[in-house]
Amino acid sequence: MMNFLVAQLDEIPAQSCPCGTTRRAFADTGSGAPASVHRVEISADARSHYHKTMTEIYVVIEGEGIIEADGQHIPVRPMSSVMIKPGCRHRAIGKLKILNVAIPAFDPSDEWFD
Repeated sequence: MMNFLVAQLDEIPAQSCPCGTTRRAFADTGSGAPASVHRVEISADARSHYHKTMTEIYVVIEGEGIIEADGQHIPVRPMSSVMIKPGCRHRAIGKLKILNVAIPAFDPSDEWFD
């Protein structure tokens, strides 16, 4: 067994998510990965949500907009990074492309909406 995993984010099929579309690497439960990384395209205002156990780190790679975190508006632009801890209600506003590092690896059952 290899001690590393490789993913080509631009070759992973896109899927819908509350933020727009995402390409998720290392998110399948069989990989045993302690985290996952997602390339997310936010084309409209994302739906506010939170996670009970997952921490997310957003890194903006394209565009300018707002990250709304617990009601506060945080202006973001390329190379801005925001850490979103469990329980923080959040969403992205604007047309953005981000890398999202999810710790632990993304689990769709840990996505909550009010």
